[in-house]
Amino acid sequence: MTHWHSDSRQLSAGSHDHQLARLAACGIVLALLDAALPSPLPGIKPGLANIVTLYALATLGWHAAVWVSLLRIAGAGLLLGSLFTPGFWLSLAGGGGALLLLAAAQLLPARCFSVVSRSLLAAGGHLAGQLLLARGWLIPHDGVWLLLPPLLTAATVTGLANGLFTLKLLESAKDET
Repeated sequence: MTHWHSDSRQLSAGSHDHQLARLAACGIVLALLDAALPSPLPGIKPGLANIVTLYALATLGWHAAVWVSLLRIAGAGLLLGSLFTPGFWLSLAGGGGALLLLAAAQLLPARCFSVVSRSLLAAGGHLAGQLLLARGWLIPHDGVWLLLPPLLTAATVTGLANGLFTLKLLESAKDET
């Protein structure tokens, strides 16, 4: 945990802060990779950075997942030159939607959700957040809903793939300890 030293007035970072920073940095790198990949349709991306959020949720808990997600969105926005552009707000809305569904899942017994099912929830929440913002602000026309079938298909496929990758990552980390 971050804390102040009363005698020197310096802010020091603890091991938890270092873990969050490392995960956020990994998320930023994955977000940059995502941005570089060609897209067959606007909005269809693998969402690789979500792997880091899921990993943070599974290993460090809910608050860490929120911090990693928000730091990743802000950091990628800065590095891509898209901070406070419509793309940034879409990313934030998607991240917020994913976090809302993950928060709801946290309220239910853990045995109800695997890493893969949480990933699918997050992918659906991400899509919902982005589409609602796009419909309400960027494309105020009901035609935006015509994108739902291909986007939902892509969210399901990428959510499943990211969840399986996160599961393997967690198993690998568990084997190392």
